Amino acid sequence: MRLIPAIDIMDGKCVRLTRGDYSTRKVYNENPLDTAKEFEAAGIKYLHLVDLDGAKSSHIVNHRVLEQIARHTSLQIDFGGGLKSDDDLRIAFDCGAAQITAGSIAVKNPDLFLQWLDKYGADRIILGADSANRKIATSGWLQTSSLDVLDFISMHEKNGVKYVICTDIDRDGMLRGPSFELYAEILQTTSVHLIASGGVSCIADLHRLEETGCEGVIIGKALYEGRITLDEL
Repeated sequence: MRLIPAIDIMDGKCVRLTRGDYSTRKVYNENPLDTAKEFEAAGIKYLHLVDLDGAKSSHIVNHRVLEQIARHTSLQIDFGGGLKSDDDLRIAFDCGAAQITAGSIAVKNPDLFLQWLDKYGADRIILGADSANRKIATSGWLQTSSLDVLDFISMHEKNGVKYVICTDIDRDGMLRGPSFELYAEILQTTSVHLIASGGVSCIADLHRLEETGCEGVIIGKALYEGRITLDEL
């Protein structure tokens, strides 16, 4: 199972939110590149980089942070947040993203999302399936749709999606454990490469996610708050 630390960017800084609430912002590092270098020095190979300003603005904002991390580390970066146009995608890949995560666009403009899948390939486009009470959320989690998360993933698997990041918003940043039952249901129903996100609180959670069959796991607040150490990872 791939271990994927997260760096969320707001105003160019490394921050964490609780349940996606922008008012709960806590700054952990003024320079995200320093954090990325710490991950790399510990042997980490992957990074989940989220442009929170972009998610709120509906266009890419913090691409310079992406470019810096890609240029000065060897981390394989998946980048998301505010990717709504062909130009946004071009900028993200030009700035060094190995993969991008697209969530809102797959809900609001599925035709464009399918064009991206066709143009860049399913290995480079990750479907972001963020849900609250099983309903897909969009626009930096500020809006909730009527789409069931499992139906949403199943639909896009038929369209060619291979990788899915699934976040249970109610657990994100709460340090109360991931949504194991939801992930098990997804893996029993589909054959996607599932990356778990939200709620990880300790190393035991990672072992259980691996046993569940997750291809990867995103680790955020547990790492920043010292619940899990880089040495343990």
